[in-house]
Amino acid sequence: MDTEKAESAGETLETDRIMEMIPHRYPFLLIDRVIDLIPDASATGVKNVTINEHFFQGHFPSRPIMPGVLIIEAMAQTAAVLVVQTMGGQSEGHLVYFMSIDSARFRKPVVPGDTLYVGVAKQRNRGNVWKFKGEAKVDGVLVAEAIFTAMVMDE
Repeated sequence: MDTEKAESAGETLETDRIMEMIPHRYPFLLIDRVIDLIPDASATGVKNVTINEHFFQGHFPSRPIMPGVLIIEAMAQTAAVLVVQTMGGQSEGHLVYFMSIDSARFRKPVVPGDTLYVGVAKQRNRGNVWKFKGEAKVDGVLVAEAIFTAMVMDE
């Protein structure tokens, strides 16, 4: 999956639309926009990582690194936007819960100043259970990846 493209292949959604679709808010909304969204297939979340992120106060003050678990959360949020866009308006406001995270690999630290591109591709879904492959890249370099399963639930 190519997570950094000069031109978008699908829809682009800005922060205000993302917040209509999923319940996450600052400081836990971890995607600034979604690009290349192709319903029922794939999407790319974009996170501009800044030194002002709350987690850098303690992880780690002398060498700020974005926690890997938050990169996986950014994958989940991108996947949740993809699910809502695929299912249509009736799914807005539903919660998407992790069921499993497999094959998670962290390859390179993400630091302030990086732009994180979080690509997710649907592998399959059955009912309200969805499985995705996620890849996070900075400057075209793979920094993290995972296979994860999530369930869509009513609030």
